[in-house]
Amino acid sequence: MAGRAAQDAEQVEERVEERGRGAVQPPEAAVARRSGRTALGDAGMATAEYAVATLAACGFAGLLVAVLGSGEVRGMLLSIVRRALTLG
Repeated sequence: MAGRAAQDAEQVEERVEERGRGAVQPPEAAVARRSGRTALGDAGMATAEYAVATLAACGFAGLLVAVLGSGEVRGMLLSIVRRALTLG
């Protein structure tokens, strides 16, 4: 990875020497400018998405604990497992 970064830096420096200072931007800046986003803005969105997904997973886990903890569901699951083991 470091080798690639060094190559990129060398290429940018070569272009700067050819065209003069101010004529060349680093590749990251050009991509950010074209997409209309900055890297900083992207990072916040990813963090918010992870937070929402984590909350949803916790809610689903809580629901499963509540449902599987009831006697009725536990009895159904036990009967399914017993039938599966006796069929073999």
